Amino acid sequence: MSLPRFYCPDRILLMQGGALPREVAHHAVRVLRREEGEELILFDGQGGEFRTRILTIEGPRVEVTAGVFDSVERESPLQTILIQGLCATEKMDWIFQKAVELGATALWVAPTERSVIRLKGEREARRLEHWHKVILSACAQCGRNRVPELRFFGALHDCWAKLPALGLRLLLNPEGQPGRRADPALSDGTVILLVGPEGGLSAAEIGQAHQAGFVDGRIGPRILRTETAALAVLATLQSRYEDWTL
Repeated sequence: MSLPRFYCPDRILLMQGGALPREVAHHAVRVLRREEGEELILFDGQGGEFRTRILTIEGPRVEVTAGVFDSVERESPLQTILIQGLCATEKMDWIFQKAVELGATALWVAPTERSVIRLKGEREARRLEHWHKVILSACAQCGRNRVPELRFFGALHDCWAKLPALGLRLLLNPEGQPGRRADPALSDGTVILLVGPEGGLSAAEIGQAHQAGFVDGRIGPRILRTETAALAVLATLQSRYEDWTL
């Protein structure tokens, strides 16, 4: 059985030992029922992980020993940025969780003309905090030691200026030309995927994406839901670029 993994951003704690953050301690001891002497894996999102052991449990306070560092990496050789049109909460959670498991490097969110919900102010801050926790939990579960970037943009066109100069820009467009395939000889191994929300992107937004250098990608003859489209392409890319070996 694999050891339970937890995100802990305090590098000094990981190296020298000490008291776990309250939330991590609660999950390890109260939820997973770990006991004194049992081992844990801790990671801070900057690469590698630390194997440690529970030293003492005193109420909510859980102390661990100094961690033994392992430089293991589980990142994909492909750099993928997913730009997801803002959609319903449960769908966003699903997309983020599975995109992390499938190796996405960055997760960008932007409202579009057809987005059902809108986020501003305190509501935006709460949702970003929630998504960050979803991403960290997915990293802990799947073994990733580097945390994907999370960014929220006020509008879709705000993304264009932040895009990397190189890489394939692929718009998942069910009305695009059929048969479009990602170039197998990417210059730097970077792919930017753009997916609309429920109802897709508007004609104006598709035109803006084309002007920003995106090319249409169509996934077979069927129209996929927004929570399926990016994940299907991510899985295909990981298989093609040898991150997966079946």
